[in-house]
Amino acid sequence: MKLVSIENIPGQDFEVIGVVKGTIVQSKNVGKDFMSAMKTLVGGELKGYTDMLIEARQIATKRMVDEAETLGADAIVGVRYASSSVMQGAAEVMAFGTAVKFR
Repeated sequence: MKLVSIENIPGQDFEVIGVVKGTIVQSKNVGKDFMSAMKTLVGGELKGYTDMLIEARQIATKRMVDEAETLGADAIVGVRYASSSVMQGAAEVMAFGTAVKFR
């Protein structure tokens, strides 16, 4: 499955199937959350949160691709990511784009 953030694929004609998305709400465990809270006192990267968001993006992307494959898509164009805080220590990550079929 080809994923691109641009709205077209140079040299490739396609028909639009529709919008596809994948979403997840991910949280950290209490122990890592406590350590991240301590890190905010001295500054620096909150590695636990970075890792959590990387994993969440991977899962959201897979779910988006799975939906596109179910529709018979060959690629997803205009891929975007969005995230929001659901509660302290938990974030929603959504991947979305337009599923297309090559001609």
